Amino acid sequence: MIKVKKLPLAVAVATSLISFSSLAETENNNTQLEELTKRIQELETKVQETDYIYDQQPAVLTPDFEPPAGLVFSGYARYGAHYADSDAAYVEVGSSGRSVGRLGNEYNGGEVQLARAAKTDSGMLWDVVVMFDQWGNKAWGSEGGVNLKKMYAGATNIFESQPELYLWAGRDFHQRPQQGLNDYFWMTHDGQGGGFNNLTLGGIKLDMGFVGQVDSATGALGNDNGKYALTSKLHGIDLGIGNLDLYANYGFASKQAGEDLQDEKAWQVGAVLGLGASNKFVFKYADGADDSVFDLAGDKKVIYASLEGGVNPSSNLFIDYLASYKKLSGENVKMPWEAENTERSEYSAIVRPMYNWDEVHSTWLEAGYAMEDHVSGFEKKGWKVTLSQNVSMGGLPWSRPMLRFYVTAGDVTASEQEKVDTLTAGAMFEAWW
Repeated sequence: MIKVKKLPLAVAVATSLISFSSLAETENNNTQLEELTKRIQELETKVQETDYIYDQQPAVLTPDFEPPAGLVFSGYARYGAHYADSDAAYVEVGSSGRSVGRLGNEYNGGEVQLARAAKTDSGMLWDVVVMFDQWGNKAWGSEGGVNLKKMYAGATNIFESQPELYLWAGRDFHQRPQQGLNDYFWMTHDGQGGGFNNLTLGGIKLDMGFVGQVDSATGALGNDNGKYALTSKLHGIDLGIGNLDLYANYGFASKQAGEDLQDEKAWQVGAVLGLGASNKFVFKYADGADDSVFDLAGDKKVIYASLEGGVNPSSNLFIDYLASYKKLSGENVKMPWEAENTERSEYSAIVRPMYNWDEVHSTWLEAGYAMEDHVSGFEKKGWKVTLSQNVSMGGLPWSRPMLRFYVTAGDVTASEQEKVDTLTAGAMFEAWW
């Protein structure tokens, strides 16, 4: 979370002193004193912090948002040394993110964002946003290194009958629900296009978008590559035990994508069900795709389900967990040595106890296990354990920025491959702001 101050405190103090100096030179001291007091109160109000949440999700303005003065600087980053004295620097199994756990098993990278928000006399709110990112992972970044990840404008409080409706157009993060312990975006449709969020339909809300995938052959700097997605989300459905969010997406291509993809189609449906205050169930089914309908992957079919959350046995101890199952089938999921038509199941379990010694120091232990089980008989299994000593501002699991000093051990074994060991030590920081 970023805390953005609307005016520097020094400006408020300086302005107050100037006003006080003028007060001594006037005859109507009482009136000037009242005006001075009022100005100081207004400035103090502007100095108060305003919430601007940064969690790698699309930012959607609401009518009650008060734009801060100047630019809003926000972002996410993690960088550090990751020393590996082993066969592999990371433990990687399956296709669901860091399936054995992300702690001590992450690539370097970050995202830096600048935004400007404004409010018109009629109450309409606008924002213009730009973001650049750099990731040490080709799956998230590209050969171009630094990418233009966002460049869009949006507005809300446009229509009296739909004050929360937010319209946007440009390039943005788009529909990317994320899980924490495995750092997995189980849907993602970042691209350029337009759409709306928070169209109120009775007691629920609807988001819809039309986006084109960015040609990233030389970095995310190009135009559409000919692959497109229609996306939708229904949210705010209260079931008593928690909220239910529903997703439905459709992917297709134009002639720009090439003749081999022009007739391909893909679709996804998904759901997130809250279970109490800190647990949730996730389900996804995809045809012609896995995490994105941009895949246009022929007869590929994917089922994904997971349960995640956390418990807090004491004021100092937190335990987060995640268990997931994924089934992939169709010609496009085969390994090079397997038959044309195949399928596999993936299993993952991660647990992370976290103990906070005080408001600065904490110790985390993360253990994870994952397996790929192919119908051809091939198996791939992996495990990882990471011990991390942390220094943070606040002493809670989500307190950032955080410095981490960690060691990681693990290995991956496969039916037709030798055992691959991982033994690493590292020092890194992680922050969102």
